[in-house]
Amino acid sequence: MNKIAVYLNEHLLGEVNSSKVLRKRFSTDASVLTITPEIIAFPRVTNDVRKIARFSWQLAEKGHILPITVRGFGGDTTGAAIGRGVLINTSAYLNEIIQLAPKDRLLHVQPGASLESVDAALKWQGLALIGSKRRENRSATVGGIIANDSLGVNGSMATSLEKLEVVLANGDLIETGKISKRDLSKKLGLQTFEGEIYRKLEGLIEDNEALVKQIAADDTPDNTGYKGIASVKAKDGSFDLTPLFIGSQGTLGIISEIVLKADYFSNDSTHAAIVVDSLQKGRDLSDRLSELQPTELMVYEGELFRRAAKQGVQFAALGDLSQIGAVVYIRFNDLSDRAQSNKLKKLRKLLKKTGLGAIDSTERAEDEFEVITGITRSLHLGAADEAISIPLLDGSFVPADRREEFEKAFEELGHKHHQELPIALNVINGTYEVFPILKLDSVGDKQKLFKLLIDYAALVDSCRGAFTSDGAEGRLKANAAWSTLDPAHVDLYEQLRSIFDPFKTLNPGVKEKNDIRTLVAALRTSYDPSDLIA
Repeated sequence: MNKIAVYLNEHLLGEVNSSKVLRKRFSTDASVLTITPEIIAFPRVTNDVRKIARFSWQLAEKGHILPITVRGFGGDTTGAAIGRGVLINTSAYLNEIIQLAPKDRLLHVQPGASLESVDAALKWQGLALIGSKRRENRSATVGGIIANDSLGVNGSMATSLEKLEVVLANGDLIETGKISKRDLSKKLGLQTFEGEIYRKLEGLIEDNEALVKQIAADDTPDNTGYKGIASVKAKDGSFDLTPLFIGSQGTLGIISEIVLKADYFSNDSTHAAIVVDSLQKGRDLSDRLSELQPTELMVYEGELFRRAAKQGVQFAALGDLSQIGAVVYIRFNDLSDRAQSNKLKKLRKLLKKTGLGAIDSTERAEDEFEVITGITRSLHLGAADEAISIPLLDGSFVPADRREEFEKAFEELGHKHHQELPIALNVINGTYEVFPILKLDSVGDKQKLFKLLIDYAALVDSCRGAFTSDGAEGRLKANAAWSTLDPAHVDLYEQLRSIFDPFKTLNPGVKEKNDIRTLVAALRTSYDPSDLIA
């Protein structure tokens, strides 16, 4: 065990390990990258995290950089949950539900709490969080979802965020939340790192007032950089640091506690699926179905089901897969059964006018719809090593009025790169997921990977979209994402980050441009279905 690990073990309640086996175990996340940490830390209490951060800060003051990366279950697909230096694992111990207040609908949790445990606890009270229902293969922690601003099937969990407790780069502990202009004055007078952050941040916002207003006016859900800076200072002079940490991927501070507000929900859902002969018709239909205000609305390209069928997956409810252009899936989850029933009637009436039919959960078992919505899992978990679709082009937002233009140009992009690129569209979030098949042991495919990222990011940007909307850019997508920013935004975001992390100890290489040779060197040589399972 190295000297730093021994030293930290002597001062933490939790454990620190530097064994080769464990370091290898934590050298990958759900991305196509691999970086081996020097040390793995399993903090038992927030004070352990503070001590690690303070130790790293003190080393940095002497010119020795010991980076810190925070990780939950490692489900990040952008390489943000791996890094050199100390890797802090929150899922081992910092995974408690601290308090659930049903009357106030408030939930207080540690960052390593699993979404499954949180959902189960809330369910007993008839509550749920927006964005908690997901279609991913891997389990997720609440801290990871907030840090990445990952979307569920019906929105962002960050919209339910009340406040955060955060460990700063120097080990100090702060609580975020809205503070009045008067309380801000007190913060500005603090002779601490927190006070320094408030002073520099206020100055940065004032010096870039026009640019911050421009960012605020842009309602595109974009997680590249630190767009949350536009929501920090309100017109009444109040301040709230919380938006900065949403989607920051541990580059501004380490989330140690989270308070969320839940909402009421129904245990019962009404499902329906409509088969159409083209992706365009599916998208056009989904635009009309949006008026019914469903909880979930997806459009799946037919090729996804044909690809899964080759692996043996059965879609009995869909009939002849060879004739499917796209499948539109819709789910209602209103509190009232009557409301769900009325929406289903409106759906049938709308479809009758268009000459389309639907299968729904009044005539089919719910598990038949789970097979349809589980198409992503089927493609990943049922695929052989050489046929797995790697998570690369996912979570990009395109506004509704530009989707037709985007899909036509995207088809040309597939031809250019000699790739079959079937897609799935989350209509509620406005985000696309693409399913490329690339072999990481092929030099040609490795080169194609980065070219695809750059071309795809440019295409999304040309359609007034956001390359990173469901999740942030991390390490893998950073070059492509930041290439769509203008220099003024880049400069603002870099200055913001330096305020919170002056020594660059917090997740370096994430949410910033990287040397392409470094990224190529970090690419794995293989990627198999087990990489997508928690």
